Amino acid sequence: MLLSNSIVKVNLIQAFCAIVLGNIAYFLLAPSLPLPRHRPFQFDVGMIVDFWFCLVAYGLIRTARKWK
Repeated sequence: MLLSNSIVKVNLIQAFCAIVLGNIAYFLLAPSLPLPRHRPFQFDVGMIVDFWFCLVAYGLIRTARKWK
């Protein structure tokens, strides 16, 4: 099944917005979270928490679009 070009664009925009909103939430809340200090170019707990914020933002965006 081929996806139409507009569906792909909508999904791309949703994913981009989720990444931006998730990172904004993470960087605003990071000083109050009890996370160890980040070391550049190494995988750590902060990256997992940041990914979780982006995933939650994506879920909220998808849920809001279904309510329309």
